[in-house]
Amino acid sequence: MITDFLASWDLFYKSYLVGWLIAFQLSLIGVLVVARDQIFISMAMSQASTLGIALALWLSGLSVLQNVHWLQSDATLSLMAIVFSVGAALITARAAAAGRETPEAVTGWVFLLSVSGSILIVSHTPRGLDEIYRLLSSTIIGATNTDIALFGTLAVATALLLLANYRRLVLFAIDPPMAAALGMRVTWWAAMTYAWLGLAVGLSIRVAGVYYALACLVLPALAAKNLCHEVRTMFLVAPIIAVTSGVIGFVLADRYDYPPAQVAIALLCLVLACAWLYRRFARHQSGR
Repeated sequence: MITDFLASWDLFYKSYLVGWLIAFQLSLIGVLVVARDQIFISMAMSQASTLGIALALWLSGLSVLQNVHWLQSDATLSLMAIVFSVGAALITARAAAAGRETPEAVTGWVFLLSVSGSILIVSHTPRGLDEIYRLLSSTIIGATNTDIALFGTLAVATALLLLANYRRLVLFAIDPPMAAALGMRVTWWAAMTYAWLGLAVGLSIRVAGVYYALACLVLPALAAKNLCHEVRTMFLVAPIIAVTSGVIGFVLADRYDYPPAQVAIALLCLVLACAWLYRRFARHQSGR
C-alpha cells in the first residue's frame, strides 16, 4: 500500500502537500472556532465563499464583460471567496452585537441564502454550475507549486500569529467578558479573527472544495476538545489529528481508488466519533 502511494508521488505530490498544509492551518484556526462555539458561522462562511465565486463567474459570463479577462482569473475568484467569507462573519457578528437577532438566526439566513444563491446565479452560465459542483465535491487534484507556496506561507503565518498572541487569543476565545475587563479590544480581536478565518477558508475552498475545508476546520478541533482538558493542548492535538488523517486518507484513497478528500473527511468523522466515545467512557469512569 505504501509502495503504491510512493509510486504515485511524482504525479500527485503537489495535491498531497497542499491537502496536508490546508489541514494543518485550518485545524489551528478551528480550535478558536470550536472554543467560541462558532461552528455554524464557519459553515455559513464556507457557503458564502461559494456565493462569491458564483457571482464572479456570472459577471465574467456577461456579454459586456467578456473582454475583462481578469474577472475570469483564479486571483479574482479567490478574492471574491475571501470577501464574501469575511463579509458573512462580520454581518453575523454585527447583528448579534446590536441585539436585533440571535447569531444563530442570522447565520442560518446567510447559510441558506448562500447555498441557494450560488446555484441560482450560475444556473445559466456556460461553466458556472460545473465550477460550483467542483467546489462542493471537494477535490484537491490539480494543485500547483504556487498553491504549495501559498498554503505553506499561510500555515507558517498562522502558527506564528498563534504563538505571538497565544494568551490573548485563548482568553478572547473562552471568556470575552474577562478579556474586555482586562482591557482587550474584543471587537477588534473578533474582526481580526474573522478576517484571518475568511482568508484561510476562502483560499482553501478554491483549491480543496467546501467540504474538505470545512471538515479540516471543525472536525480535528472538535475531536481535540473531547480528548483534551485545556485549549493549549488542543492547539497541539488538533493539527496532529488533521494531518495524520490526511496522510492516512490519501494513502487509502490511492490504494482503493477513492477521492482523497472524501476519504480524509470520513477518517476525521471516525476520529471524532472515537473521541466522543472516549469522553463518555472517561466520564463514566470518573463517576464511579
